[in-house]
Amino acid sequence: MSTLSNRDDDGEPRKRSRTRATRTAGQRKRSHLLDVASALFKAQGLNGVTITAIADAADAFPSQITYYFHTKEALFVEAACRDMLHIAESAELAAARARTPATYMKALVDSVLQADGLAFFVEALVLARQRTDLAAQVARTIERLHVDGARAFAGEVARRGWRPLAAPELMSRKFWAIALGVALEGQALGKAGAEMAADMVELLGAMAETSS
Repeated sequence: MSTLSNRDDDGEPRKRSRTRATRTAGQRKRSHLLDVASALFKAQGLNGVTITAIADAADAFPSQITYYFHTKEALFVEAACRDMLHIAESAELAAARARTPATYMKALVDSVLQADGLAFFVEALVLARQRTDLAAQVARTIERLHVDGARAFAGEVARRGWRPLAAPELMSRKFWAIALGVALEGQALGKAGAEMAADMVELLGAMAETSS
């Protein structure tokens, strides 16, 4: 009489499969909490949202939020950083359709400065300034922006034969330094995204006129 094995085909216990399934479910839950929190934070700000409200909207328990993120502020910063990386990825895709260096740079600027998640990230920058325990998450995100931006620009330079005025790494760092500075000033002054984009194009100057 045959019996069901408690091991996988490779001889490993089924416990490993259950562990993987549990980990995957946890990752999905964590991602869902970030999605819900992002929407609420962007609509109401940090002080306008409670952990209970996020839990209710995500069909979760408040204890699950504190389990995954510990504090509301940590959740706020992580959600904002994730959104910012998505903004950068969308900007790269939009700019890849441009035909000239100037239109490439303008497409990047428009996509970044007019994204609805940019103000969210600016708030996270300010919060991290006040909460040093959250600064590492922001620092990693900014470094990722620099690295990914340099990679994307280097790819366009190689593909199109452009002659940039500086190395892609330096161009990327300058772009994001100007973008975040313009965003911080613009949010403080109540400027619209299109106005901030125009300010940034002006400040970029020669960076947008890379020789083709």
